[in-house]
Amino acid sequence: MDDATKQIVHLATALKTPRIRDAAGRLADHARDASWSYEEYLAAVLDREVAARNASGAQLRIRAAGFPAHKTIEDFSFEHQPGLRRDQITPLAAGGYLTEARNVVLLGPPGTGKTHIAIALGVAAAGHGHRVLFATATEWVTRLQDAHRAGKLPDELKRLRRYGLIIVDEVGYLPFEQDAANLFFQLVSSRYEHASLILTSNLTFAKWGDVFGDQAVAAAMIDRIVHHADVLTLKGASYRLKNAGIDTLPSVKAETRS
Repeated sequence: MDDATKQIVHLATALKTPRIRDAAGRLADHARDASWSYEEYLAAVLDREVAARNASGAQLRIRAAGFPAHKTIEDFSFEHQPGLRRDQITPLAAGGYLTEARNVVLLGPPGTGKTHIAIALGVAAAGHGHRVLFATATEWVTRLQDAHRAGKLPDELKRLRRYGLIIVDEVGYLPFEQDAANLFFQLVSSRYEHASLILTSNLTFAKWGDVFGDQAVAAAMIDRIVHHADVLTLKGASYRLKNAGIDTLPSVKAETRS
């Protein structure tokens, strides 16, 4: 190791930039062979450090999000889902809706892939540098109720607005009491035109009034959610039951008759 390389190793260690330390010597040989300029060599070395830091940060954000599993767009079976096209999801995975504080709503029967897509978009958002939180609708309400009882609801809503994306899974699986519905409405209102939501529901919007126990609250909430939103409707039978010999589920039949 020559003196210059030793100096790079020393400085990289002092700066806590291990990828610069590891890449500097290897890239120097390649730079000489390829006749890189000094600027090209420096950019290549710094690029290795930045890329590694971004990857590490993304993993930390993914772990902090509270996802129940790790899902990606690449893992999703678009062939099984006739209501959704890959070209509808790919632009969303790029994250543009987050910079515009737009929402994504995924509607459809159980087992059609709503949660998979929601998690995959959340993972992609974390990869783009956004902080993400995932929970079911009932878990979000419990969190808000705890903050309300502690007299800290405004602080909690303000803190949650610092997250670029909040994912609310399973809206409609359980009905809410009036107080819970009002708290959920406050969550939606606090993020309106400030930060993004992804929501999944097995119910059409017309049935949300039954879930929240108040048609006016449900209408006001839906108005704020869909004003700036991509609403995607998934169709078909449950993917989880495709090999079980069961064509449909009771909740799906009920939705079909209504």
